[in-house]
Amino acid sequence: MKYLIVGLGNIGDEYRGTRHNIGFMVADALVGAADATFATERYGDVARMRVKNRQLVVLKPSTYMNLSGNAVRYWKEKEGVDTDHILIVVDDIALPFGAIRMKARGSDAGHNGLKNIAAMLGTDAYPRLRFGIGGDFPRGCQVDYVLGKFPPEQMAELPARIDVACDAIRTFCLEGLGSAMCKFNNK
Repeated sequence: MKYLIVGLGNIGDEYRGTRHNIGFMVADALVGAADATFATERYGDVARMRVKNRQLVVLKPSTYMNLSGNAVRYWKEKEGVDTDHILIVVDDIALPFGAIRMKARGSDAGHNGLKNIAAMLGTDAYPRLRFGIGGDFPRGCQVDYVLGKFPPEQMAELPARIDVACDAIRTFCLEGLGSAMCKFNNK
C-alpha cells in the first residue's frame, strides 16, 4: 500500500520555523526518523520511505501554501495514491498549541492551503492531521501570528509534540484513520 503524506508550509528562509510551517517540521521529523532524505523534484521536496510494509511518499510542496493543491494533485496522480491514503499535515489556529486532531474530511476553515487542495482534488474528503498552533493573537493580526515563530516555551515543547504527530502518521498508515483518530485526537 502506498501513502502520500504532505506537510504544508512555505519555502524560503523567512518562513523556516514559523507556525504556518509546522507541516514541513513534521515531515522533516518523520523522514529523519526513518533515515530517509528529501530530494527536490517537481512541485516540491520528496522523500520515499517505508513504515513496515507500507510505502510512504512524503512531500513538502514548493508551490507556497496557497497553491499546495497543484503539488498534491500531481503527486497523487504520479504515484497512483487513492485519496483516502493522502494525509495533509496542516497548522490550525482553532486548536491549542500542540493538540492533534485527525479528520477524514472537512471544511478548509479559512485555510488557503486546504482550500486549494480541495479545489484541485475536487473534494474536501481527504484525511488531514491538524496540528494546533493556538490562536492567541489580537483581532486583525492572524497573518503576523501564523507567520511568526513559536515563543521559547513552545519551542521547548515542540519536539515532543512533533513526535506525537509522527506517531499518528505511522498509525494512520498501519492501522487506518479510525484507529489513528481514537489514539491521537486531542492527545
